[in-house]
Amino acid sequence: MNDQKPSASRGAFVSKTGFILAAAGSAVGLGNIWRFPYMTGMNGGGAFVLVYIIAVALLGIPLLLVEFTIGRHGKVNAIDCYRKINEKTKFIGYIGFFSAPLFLAYYSVTSGWTIFYTIKSFTGLTSIPAEGIADFFFSFVANPWKPLIFHFIFTALTVYIIARGIQGGIEKYSKILMPILFGFLIVLMVRSLTLPGAAKGIAWFLKPDFSKITPGVIVAASGQIFFSLSVGMSGMLTYASYLKGDENLLQTAGIVTFFDTLVALMAGLVIFPAVFTYGLEPAAGPSLIFMTLPTVFGSMPLGSFFAFVFFALLIVANLTSSISILEMPVAYLIEKKGMTRPKAAILVGAIGFGLGCVVSLGYGAWSFLSINDMTVLDIFDYIGSNIVLPFCALASAIVCGWVWNKGAFQEISNNGLINLQAGKVWLALVRYVVPVLMFLVFLGQVGVISLG
Repeated sequence: MNDQKPSASRGAFVSKTGFILAAAGSAVGLGNIWRFPYMTGMNGGGAFVLVYIIAVALLGIPLLLVEFTIGRHGKVNAIDCYRKINEKTKFIGYIGFFSAPLFLAYYSVTSGWTIFYTIKSFTGLTSIPAEGIADFFFSFVANPWKPLIFHFIFTALTVYIIARGIQGGIEKYSKILMPILFGFLIVLMVRSLTLPGAAKGIAWFLKPDFSKITPGVIVAASGQIFFSLSVGMSGMLTYASYLKGDENLLQTAGIVTFFDTLVALMAGLVIFPAVFTYGLEPAAGPSLIFMTLPTVFGSMPLGSFFAFVFFALLIVANLTSSISILEMPVAYLIEKKGMTRPKAAILVGAIGFGLGCVVSLGYGAWSFLSINDMTVLDIFDYIGSNIVLPFCALASAIVCGWVWNKGAFQEISNNGLINLQAGKVWLALVRYVVPVLMFLVFLGQVGVISLG
């Protein structure tokens, strides 16, 4: 049996529950609670949800297992995990290393917005009239100082947790934050499902209209996998490198994916019954959270309370994701450059904060930095979402299925002791199905093929 353990100096997850909560926390974030609902709204409701669930089975679980398998096999930082498979494949780890501050930058800026909205929930957010909420939002994000303060607070929280280590930081706080997240979601979902127009919203969200399943919807749903499961940036790989060698990766990936998908569906059941009850537009796009939902909460009894719970939920979800983004480069700096964990966390956090300042100021004083009407945030998001994540996911699948192959099968089956048949199905998907689908998604997202 593969019972190798991570070195004591690296730290390790003490329990399987701790790892599952940390991995689920990495997966659950803006992608589930913000992006999934607005992508559903823009892509036909139930049709998008159906395609997304199929994509989870064909792409999500196999890609998550790719990262789990490579990470546990290597038991080192992401770059050296790929190097252990083949010297030529280490470039995938380097892409993750250099792109992590970029992801952290815009993730932390938008998370700072949620901190501001959480505070404003009790100081007048829900009393702003519908016609004034957009001006309120844009006035805030264009302010040169306010967003930077909340951006700093969120970055500092992320750095603090990472500096505390695996057991005392990531595992400890995941065990605290994830139950809070589910508790907040349940409270909000019960409130939304008891609204008078809830049935119409539920039907629109969960009943697919097959005529709306287009190539564009398929690509959009497949691309959502990266945000919902956090695959493609080597964060899950890094977490898996702290696992013991006898962990059942197939079972663990199934549990993580189940909770991740459950959160996305619960987020939809929070948002769409409320949207339909109050006659708002489900296809509002990215503005759904910051410019549509405050109006919904303002129309509810105890609206300020539910607005507070919702935006606090977003903070928790974002924090559990951002720590996995930061951990990836921190692990490399500790192991390869001999830095202490606190110094490595502060260094990468400072770079992410600096880039985030550019992102934030790009809405106001530095708006001249836009390209083709794309702000710095849009540019960072495009590079990360449309290029880095799908490319790295595609490359890692090819490495696992074609370069490593037999070694990958031995690793995931714990040298033959765990579910050999399931391992064979996974490897077949990784070799033949995932690369084809990922290549088409990549071409669609960068605009090489038409999605009309």
